[in-house]
Amino acid sequence: MSVPDYLQCAEDHQTVLVVVQPVGIVPEEQFFCIYKRISSVNQVNVHDNQRALFIRYRHHYPPENNEWGDFQTHRKVVGLISVTACSSAKEWPQTAERFHGQKELFGSTLYDSRLLVFGLQGEISEQQRTDVAFYPSFDNCPDVEKRVEDFVESIFIVLESKRLDRATDKSGDKIPLLCVPFEKKDFVGLDTDSRHYKKRCQGRMRKHVGDLCLQAAMLQDALVHYHMAVELLRSVNDFLWLGAALEGLCSASVIFHYPGGTAGKSGARKPSISTASDAGNRHRPGAQEVLIDPGALTTGGISADTSSEIGRAKNCLSPEDIIEKYKEAISYYGKYKNAGVIELEACVKAVRVLAIQKRAMEASEFLQNAVYINLGQLSEEEKIQRYSVLSELYELIGFHRKSAFFKRVAAMQCVAPTIPDPGWKACYRLLLETLPGYSLSLDPKDFSKGTHRGWAAVQMRLLHELVYASRRMGNPGLSVRHLSFLLQTMLDFLSDQEKKEVTQSLENYTSKCPGGMNIITLPDGLKLPPVPFTKLPIVRSVTLLNLPVTLRPHKVKGLPGQGVTTASPFIYSPISLHSRGDERSKKIDFQWVQGDVCEVQLMVYNPMPFELRVENMGLLTSGVEFESLPAALSLPAESGLYPVTLVGVPRTTGTITINGYHTSVFGVSSDCLLDTLVGVKSSGCTVEVVPSLPRLQLSTSLPRSARVCGEDLSSSVSLQLFNGETQQLVISLENIGSETLNTLELSSKTLSTKEKLFGEFLTWDLQEALSHLPLKPGQAVTVPINIRAKLDFSGQENLLQDLNDDGISVTGLPISSPLRQVLKPRPENKQVNTDASKSEYNHVKTLEAVLCFRYSGGVGQVEGYYREISLGVKVDVEPSVFFTRVSTLPATRCLSLQPPPPGEVQSY
Repeated sequence: MSVPDYLQCAEDHQTVLVVVQPVGIVPEEQFFCIYKRISSVNQVNVHDNQRALFIRYRHHYPPENNEWGDFQTHRKVVGLISVTACSSAKEWPQTAERFHGQKELFGSTLYDSRLLVFGLQGEISEQQRTDVAFYPSFDNCPDVEKRVEDFVESIFIVLESKRLDRATDKSGDKIPLLCVPFEKKDFVGLDTDSRHYKKRCQGRMRKHVGDLCLQAAMLQDALVHYHMAVELLRSVNDFLWLGAALEGLCSASVIFHYPGGTAGKSGARKPSISTASDAGNRHRPGAQEVLIDPGALTTGGISADTSSEIGRAKNCLSPEDIIEKYKEAISYYGKYKNAGVIELEACVKAVRVLAIQKRAMEASEFLQNAVYINLGQLSEEEKIQRYSVLSELYELIGFHRKSAFFKRVAAMQCVAPTIPDPGWKACYRLLLETLPGYSLSLDPKDFSKGTHRGWAAVQMRLLHELVYASRRMGNPGLSVRHLSFLLQTMLDFLSDQEKKEVTQSLENYTSKCPGGMNIITLPDGLKLPPVPFTKLPIVRSVTLLNLPVTLRPHKVKGLPGQGVTTASPFIYSPISLHSRGDERSKKIDFQWVQGDVCEVQLMVYNPMPFELRVENMGLLTSGVEFESLPAALSLPAESGLYPVTLVGVPRTTGTITINGYHTSVFGVSSDCLLDTLVGVKSSGCTVEVVPSLPRLQLSTSLPRSARVCGEDLSSSVSLQLFNGETQQLVISLENIGSETLNTLELSSKTLSTKEKLFGEFLTWDLQEALSHLPLKPGQAVTVPINIRAKLDFSGQENLLQDLNDDGISVTGLPISSPLRQVLKPRPENKQVNTDASKSEYNHVKTLEAVLCFRYSGGVGQVEGYYREISLGVKVDVEPSVFFTRVSTLPATRCLSLQPPPPGEVQSY
């Protein structure tokens, strides 16, 4: 026997084996439909429902295994059901001949057989035959189950007769020696009259009768015969059959203790009535096996009266003793090279029992022994089946990583070099089943918490194998998904060289099949979620930026309905306060404007050892319609925090939430949500979008200067005036937006408050500009501004001295002079007093003011929002004086001037 049955369990020892096979050409789908109906009849109550016969069906069974039927009767094919499709009477003779050929194949062990014929009608189908049933079609066969039950009852009759025939052998009769196939040559020429030989025959027959009793639902009788067989076979050192007797004893005890079965099937077996009637006689855990009275064993044969033995054998092995006897039986099997299959199956049965008993460590010892059992030359399919079953058994006892290891070995066996047509689909399916054992999930969300479980090196190897298997399957999209998952989740464990190799492979795959955010559904229903590249690049902070000063919207104060509060009692609620706090942390205290470009700044980091090119990077939003303007960036290798500004335009009003960003890296498009990012700092991601507002551009008749005022202004101008001088500044306002400007207001604020100012510093007339409203896009208006600086310069002792230091002769009072342009400029290297506390002693004083234009459109006015554009004005004011310049003239041109006498007037 070279083909093990890995599905066997201890309770299979009480089943009878029935083979269901097709005859001729039968459609596979229809055959298995009939096979399913036949195999549903797996338990039949017989003898007035006092006993139950269990049936085990197989649609394929090696004939060489049938030769071990005397060794263990549940391996013997006792029933044959053939299924055939016959459409005409001409085909019937050939069909009947094939049926007889199948019966001859198992003829030495068959108890009964049936032939189910589908499609044949006429005289032949009207014949009444016990072993043949005719049906018009595969769909019209209502009594198949009933015929199978009758067939099983006929098998039971033969089984019962054989059991009684074996059990009632007279002591004077000669008991035949039961043998396994490889033993027959060893017993040629032995003395059949020796006491040793007779004990061997008695022990083997006792064991055989125990098998028949177990199949016939005579559990207590089976226990008695197994105990007797153990004593007899142990006395003659018949180790192979002693192991079989011990295994039979274990199987009967397992059936007694665990009537639901150990195979883990969905439908538990119903205990037979005879077994249930003995429930009160169950042996307590820890009890020892029954001692058999040696007087019950006769030297000539098997005693027909077993009532005394039954009385002593009501109790069976305890759960602990069952495992000990399994170990002993397996050790005996291990002495025989040709019993490898028996030994392997015994290990599998013991493991299933230990799984029920939750004794995982002992079960692993049995499985470790099963791994090293040599079964000779196995085919590739048999190796795959063996490793798969070992994996399932390890999973059964909770050894998940060991289970994954053997399943991975089975997967590699599917594509072994010796297989002419490698099964890459089967390999891929088995590799997927190994993922839980290695603590690996294909959902990137399981890795977003920052804690890694399992061995990263093994997980990366497994992911590489999934990539390769999916490529050999001809599914590049699947390869891209697995390779993306590898790069995203195992990035921290990849070396620099591995990072380069993985990204190069990914680029090669995406050149044929770009990666996206779609869900991939496999044929078996498994869904692979998308893999966003949240680590390429790594985002550390997200900040929503306010609009520039000139574009920020302002709320109009004092509108109807504002400032009205309703008195209400204060109720403390920690839940509501907590929720409000969260809301405040997410809501931004400024607004964006519909139609204006808005900015979000990300601080990103490139973890790769080479330059990272990010294409088509944009924002992901919700709440309003938003047009994201994609950007492309290139980050240096392992760069520090690098600011990246993403922009977009909200097209509707409302509350907008920045949910994340999208990128395209290495040909893979990713949607990265901020909720899934670890360690990201953010002051809030929700902002209000107000309706569209006009947009003004300001220009002046004076050239722009550096910002000289303390406030953040759109523009600034500076000029120099003598005290009391007036100059006009012309301001042009152009509507460069898309909305019509309906309202315009102008206000000023003087920033210099220490100086004593006479009169108005800035004056204007806005009526001319207002007459041009509403101002449509592209139109402009001008506003003249009069600047008059008149300050108090009295009480400054060093004024004349400062002016004389400049080379100017000064007389008179400080009044405006038209000749200020011919003053000698001050030396550049003269130290200027910048101390603010001493500015009052400087002869140059500064005035600063801000002109603020407030404007809004139609919709904005209704909603109560406006914009401001400000201009800073700085004026350096100098005192105005009379002055003369002294120069030397030639002597010939000098005049002698003398003052006139008192009381006279003299003209010069």
